[in-house]
Amino acid sequence: MFRFIAADLVRHRWGALAVAVLIALATALGVVVTLEERALRLGSARAAAAFDLVVGAPGSETQLVLSAVFLQPAPLTLLPGSVLAELLADPRVAYAAPVGFGDFSDDRPVVGTTQPLVDGLGGIAEGHTFMRLGEAVIGAAVPRALGETFHPMHGMAEAHGGVHTAITYRIVGRLAPTGTMWDRAILVPIEAVWHTHAPDDYGHEGHGHEQAADAGAHDVAATSAAAAEASPDRVQPRTIADAYKRRQESEAAGFDAPIMPSAVADPAAPGVPAIVVKPRTIADAYRLRQAYRTDHTLAVFPGEVLTRLYGTLGDARQILAFVALNAQILVAAAVLLVVLIHVLARRRQIGALRAFGAPRAVVFAMVWLEAVLVVGAGLVTGFLLGYGVALLLARQISVQTGVVLPVGFIAEDGGAFLLLFAACGLAALLPAALAYRQSPAAALRD
Repeated sequence: MFRFIAADLVRHRWGALAVAVLIALATALGVVVTLEERALRLGSARAAAAFDLVVGAPGSETQLVLSAVFLQPAPLTLLPGSVLAELLADPRVAYAAPVGFGDFSDDRPVVGTTQPLVDGLGGIAEGHTFMRLGEAVIGAAVPRALGETFHPMHGMAEAHGGVHTAITYRIVGRLAPTGTMWDRAILVPIEAVWHTHAPDDYGHEGHGHEQAADAGAHDVAATSAAAAEASPDRVQPRTIADAYKRRQESEAAGFDAPIMPSAVADPAAPGVPAIVVKPRTIADAYRLRQAYRTDHTLAVFPGEVLTRLYGTLGDARQILAFVALNAQILVAAAVLLVVLIHVLARRRQIGALRAFGAPRAVVFAMVWLEAVLVVGAGLVTGFLLGYGVALLLARQISVQTGVVLPVGFIAEDGGAFLLLFAACGLAALLPAALAYRQSPAAALRD
């Protein structure tokens, strides 16, 4: 019986191949939708894992998360430096790190921040962290070597932003891989970003020239000098002349000067677009979110914002899954029609088999197995094809965004495959039953 089935499939190989290809394409469409939607959810959740709470100015919660967590460029209203200083002094906060963006280097975002966020992202894998204003730490996927230098550009290259020639960053360290868009980022001290951008236009369009950088350097130098004067571990200037001399020394040192953590905690420091907060406990996280959801500040859990985005994504997935299901139903109907026509065309062959003594059950099994083999081959090919396409799409998205999308099957997918296979097996019963009911005498006579 099996040799007869193999010979029949070889004889009708092009028709069987066409049926299998139709089934494979319809199945692959549903597999791609399922795998890609799941990979997007898992990849984005992993990307936001290091961000418990994000504080920004009032506005769109989604845009705040997209900008602060996923580094999507957008003009955000600045938070005053007093908010960062207040968070740094709050006993409920393990750390609070500013996130300043707007500059790029080869279309890779240059992000101003502080050491706690570097540690929160996984720490340094090569070299050391930034300790001076002109030092930078690159993400794991940035194709640059330690010791290289670069000038930041205000905005992306296609926006034709101005190059900040007043500052030259030197790469001194590389972050450990995170599987997120931060692998494509370049981290620099937030004080250097303040030096580069004047406080009154930092985070907005229309600047990027050396004049703005000089203005920012003068303003932050004054802020740093004020913070140094207020710090108990530094020598206090005795006269106004001493203070002015110290400011001149700070400006002369330029971006080779060491960073001053005390300047970040100064309420008079320039503003920042967002602040990443690590609460000490879960209860502290909810209290901080409540405390900073005011008319002047906005605090969000990135996980909650992503959940709402997943809901929208899930709706889109349901629409695509509905389209895929209808395509599969149409293909199944077409395949069933083709198989029925094939069985009717083999009436004389089936009649001859019956005349030579083949039992009805054998004829039934032969027709059913042949249909199931073709359909099963189409299903297996469709799952493999869908997996391959999903991998290619995930890789393309990872190259563009830096987010690693984990594509893979789970036990639920195995159940879906068995369900589809069972449904096709039941559909194949119809042509098999038609062959079973055929009379050998009538078939030979016709």
